[in-house]
Amino acid sequence: MAKLNSPGRHAMNNVTMPAESHLNSLEHETMKPFALAVLAFSLITTAANAQLPDFPAPSEEHKWLEQFAGEWVTVSKTAEFGDQPSMEHKGAMTSEMLGGFWAVNRFQGNTGGIEFKALQTIGYDAARKKYVGTWIDSMLDQLWNYEGELDESGKTLVLTAEGPNFFDGGKLTEFRDSYEFKSADLIITTSEIKGPDGKWFTFMTGEMTRAKE
Repeated sequence: MAKLNSPGRHAMNNVTMPAESHLNSLEHETMKPFALAVLAFSLITTAANAQLPDFPAPSEEHKWLEQFAGEWVTVSKTAEFGDQPSMEHKGAMTSEMLGGFWAVNRFQGNTGGIEFKALQTIGYDAARKKYVGTWIDSMLDQLWNYEGELDESGKTLVLTAEGPNFFDGGKLTEFRDSYEFKSADLIITTSEIKGPDGKWFTFMTGEMTRAKE
């Protein structure tokens, strides 16, 4: 066995150190569990990856939603109703695609002096062959669930949802929102509510203009 003779460390003069061959053996034995763990993890990961299903690629219906992506300036106007005059609302929308499947639209603006924020998602459910979506905002506790399709022209997305009728004591009724792409930089929006007589009443119209860089 080799002696450890370090100047100034007299208390350790009699300490013996293992031979180099024994150290190498100990290091080899210590590394074995680590190497086995790495190997096991690699095998598990490889097996898991081999079992992953083939995820679908975005369809043409999903690609249609890419038109929303970007920064937009929004201007909307409510219809006159009874003693309520028409009001104009200005704001902005930021839209981005999520994984090529979902348009995530974030709105902010001012409604009657009240700051307003909303989050909208729009996607396409291939199994149901329907466009689907959600809407939440800072003024209601209502989660709106959309379903719809493109019109015959392929330029307008029409979505319907059930929600409270503010003109009739909050009774549930059907709403319809339309997004017409007049061009790559202009969207015309229309919001309608179905009345007790089954007819649609347009309570808001608007324009979204792509913000200039």
